Amino acid sequence: MTTENILKMTIELINITNQADEEYNKRRESGLKGDFFNEVKPFADHANLIVQEWKSAAADFLIEYPKKNIHQNQIFATAENMELIVVQCFFPETSYKRFKSYIQSSLYVLEQLKLILENHSLIE
Repeated sequence: MTTENILKMTIELINITNQADEEYNKRRESGLKGDFFNEVKPFADHANLIVQEWKSAAADFLIEYPKKNIHQNQIFATAENMELIVVQCFFPETSYKRFKSYIQSSLYVLEQLKLILENHSLIE
């Protein structure tokens, strides 16, 4: 997979993470759970398709071009966090501290990878 495609998926995952954070904030404020079949499942399915493709592509990229500040295990952990985030954001009873921690760590890895990919694209 090309660096450009991995970069596009990374940017899409950043957007999905931000959407999930906004959704969670709305749900906590209103106290209403999301409708599973109309809201939760479509959002989670869309995100999980991208996450699975991104996880293998990003891990392969880091094998081919190892970096000091980001490693494969961070990619796998972020993929796991994303799978949790996209479902838990629709439930107001989700632990605030844990959810925000998942968001923060996911965004950190995604932003770091985005910078690496942008710099790599400039070099190519």
